[in-house]
Amino acid sequence: MIDSYAEIRLVHIAFAVASGLLFALRGLAVLGRRGALANHGVVRYLSYSIDTVLLTAALMLLAMLRLSAASTSWLSLKLALLVVYILLGSFALRRAPTQRAKLICFVVALVTYGLIIGIARAHNPYGWFLLLRRT
Repeated sequence: MIDSYAEIRLVHIAFAVASGLLFALRGLAVLGRRGALANHGVVRYLSYSIDTVLLTAALMLLAMLRLSAASTSWLSLKLALLVVYILLGSFALRRAPTQRAKLICFVVALVTYGLIIGIARAHNPYGWFLLLRRT
């Protein structure tokens, strides 16, 4: 299975980008008062499918590398932020009672997504901050 590490990593990265882009498009649609389109069944199921592939690839990578979130600080933080991102996304797309609240949740969700990407790239809880310091 380790022979396919590079391919699975590439799938994970591609689907992480696809997931973020789809969320951004859906959020912009909601903010543009096109919530019915953003939350249409086909779009939601596409999102679920992308996220399922993303999660499956992540679990495969964890198994290959024998990583544990409990013993890897950057991975623990990445997973905790993922939960925050999912909750914020849920409020941004559907649950927030006002457009203003949806906007705030959407922006904070995008920032959280960016932090997750930075942590993943650096393999360090400091994420982008560590990468910026190195340049």
